[in-house]
Amino acid sequence: MINNRALFLQNTAQTSDSPRLLEIERAEGIYLYGPQGEKYMDLVSGFNVSNIGHRHPRVLQAIEEQLAKFMHVTVYGEFVQAPQVMFATELLAVLPESFGSVYFTNSGAEAVEGSMKIAKKFTGRREIIAAREAYHGSTQGALSLIGNDAYREAYAPLLPDISFIDYNSQTDLAAITERTAAVIVEAIQGEAGVRVPTATYMKALREKCTETGALLIFDEIQTGFGRTGKLFAFEHFGIVPDILMLAKGIGGGMPLGAFVAPKEIMDVIKANPMLGHITTFGGHPVSCASARASLQVIQEENLVPAVEAKAALFRSELAIPQIREIRGLGLMMCLQLDNFDQVYQVSNYCASKGLIIDWYLHCETALRIAPPLTITEDEIREACKIIREAIAKFC
Repeated sequence: MINNRALFLQNTAQTSDSPRLLEIERAEGIYLYGPQGEKYMDLVSGFNVSNIGHRHPRVLQAIEEQLAKFMHVTVYGEFVQAPQVMFATELLAVLPESFGSVYFTNSGAEAVEGSMKIAKKFTGRREIIAAREAYHGSTQGALSLIGNDAYREAYAPLLPDISFIDYNSQTDLAAITERTAAVIVEAIQGEAGVRVPTATYMKALREKCTETGALLIFDEIQTGFGRTGKLFAFEHFGIVPDILMLAKGIGGGMPLGAFVAPKEIMDVIKANPMLGHITTFGGHPVSCASARASLQVIQEENLVPAVEAKAALFRSELAIPQIREIRGLGLMMCLQLDNFDQVYQVSNYCASKGLIIDWYLHCETALRIAPPLTITEDEIREACKIIREAIAKFC
């Protein structure tokens, strides 16, 4: 009998000294299943990927139909491929009119890389401003924007001309000047422990960027596609960014990312040099077919309007004194505890009871709650019962 766990440790790259080692054989809806019949309720959604649950029938059908036609055919941007064209058209239809062009990538980090490039070329400027405690990905350029020295220092030198401001601090907006190409912020800071900015701050940020000619780039890689109770989180703040970065929940479980911009900004990659930004697999036709089906499911099954009530039920069920604070918006929330030991023990206990929760890269004292938007009220109550048991035991 093949020991997959041993082979996992032996042959695949390890990103920590203590992987969970939960072996998954299949997934369906909000559940993951192990080879021995183990069943886990997924409150992490593959880190905000499975917004419509795992293996939604509409997504599977779209993938199968596309597989029967073609898969990869050429480098992105040269052949007309219906899945890309149709999904781009439908995505733009649910965004403000100022957006006019979509560039598909393989991941969120690639969307960040492309956004930085077009911002620099369009403005002719070099400085990019990001926020402390931000997370935008792990490629060299995206890593340069991470607002946590501990993650940057081991891989230095990174990109030059990167500055940092405090998130949600209007005072720090004075750092944005006429030499700033772009300000890149998360619509809600995810890995910092779900930090929700005020609408006043976001409007002031928008105004400062407009005043200085800096582009405002929103990272909605975690927040997009209904996660916060709006299709896109920027809708909560009454503003529109210049460039929008998407991934995770965009693909219905398939790998896909995108950056979206007005056509005049995106068009800088067409010349001087020609092919100024290319990717072999970006906008893969199977991923785009999956993404199109996922967006249709979100709309047709009215998943977004139900998010607020489901989030309120989580908050009601978890209103216990050991949880110091519940932060978040919609079904992107965290439970603030006292220390990492509590988080670790609670997380492990929940896993032993068939419930998957996790913590954050820059906030190890809080638990991540981000279930598929399809979770039912009964499933929320069941999950919260296990969380309460774990917290009562270890906190």
